[in-house]
Amino acid sequence: MKLPLRLAASWLTVALFLAFGPAMLGIGHSLISAALFAWLIAIILWSAFGVVHEAEELAERLGEPLGTLVLTLSIVIIEVALIAAVMLDAKGVPTLGRDTMFSVLMIVLNGVVGLGLLIGGLRYHQQSYNLQGANAYLGVIIPLSTIALVLPNFTTSTSAGTLSLMQAVFFSLFTIALYGIFLWLQTGRHRGFFAAAGNGVPGEDCRPLPHPVSAAGSNGRHVLLLLANILPIVILSKSLAKLLDKGIASLGAPASLGGIIIAMIVFAPEGISALRAVRADQLTRAINLCLGAATSTLGLTVPAVLVIGLATGQPVILGVSASNMVLLAVTLLLTMHTFSGTRTTMLEGAIHLSLFSVFMVLVFSP
Repeated sequence: MKLPLRLAASWLTVALFLAFGPAMLGIGHSLISAALFAWLIAIILWSAFGVVHEAEELAERLGEPLGTLVLTLSIVIIEVALIAAVMLDAKGVPTLGRDTMFSVLMIVLNGVVGLGLLIGGLRYHQQSYNLQGANAYLGVIIPLSTIALVLPNFTTSTSAGTLSLMQAVFFSLFTIALYGIFLWLQTGRHRGFFAAAGNGVPGEDCRPLPHPVSAAGSNGRHVLLLLANILPIVILSKSLAKLLDKGIASLGAPASLGGIIIAMIVFAPEGISALRAVRADQLTRAINLCLGAATSTLGLTVPAVLVIGLATGQPVILGVSASNMVLLAVTLLLTMHTFSGTRTTMLEGAIHLSLFSVFMVLVFSP
């Protein structure tokens, strides 16, 4: 079987950085560092699109919500790898996990959702979706985001938005348990909540939908290709982290910019898939992608970041600033309002995009 060009370029880059990475990264010239950073960003994004492609192939065979679940979990693996690479670097950033998770929420809930609803409203005037699935996602996102990003600011065992050892351990266990229960219901008895409205049997939305018949061999091939696209991202993440840290320091940019860049890298392919789904009038799939990404980020990234911090002895700051707490509260309230009915319009999209603009302004002018 001929090796796809994407995989050939990705693994050639891996080989070059494994062999000559320290020498290349040690060059102090800013233009060379910028070129290396652009090269790695391009390869990682290209590989991420490969991950999305293979996950979408699996989605067609597995059906919803398993197909979307494969995609969101793959993206979270990439996200955790990039965060871990920066945290394990000699100049660990204690706020990186927080900044990345908050950026994912703002990019997903305001940026992509807003743009998607605006595009859908312009194209179709109104779009329908499965209300039960959106409410299920929000029922998990609201407590997890509050526990991870707000509560640490108000605990008294520690200061500066951090958690004590007991809090970190038990909050991680609670987070994983809640996310595990959600996945069990999403892929089991409430599977119909996450299918397009009207695809299930009326009055029986809680019954599992049948899996489409697919060839096991074909599925196995796509799983292998999925892993082959993920691994270069994981391996190259350390080199990208060093260049990212160097670039932010040399530009004097805010530290939170690193979290935004990571969030944009990992969610760009999934966001494009969501926007394509909106254009095809598949709003339920777009919501599954967006809200599923936010849910999996909170459910898996928070424990991973806390475990890395405990294992390495690095402080992990989770609590966001006062202005970002306000922005998060307004975003959650607005998202609840947006997905409180069964149809959406471009007005909701415009409002979400305005909040995303406020988020970007606060990054550079807090």
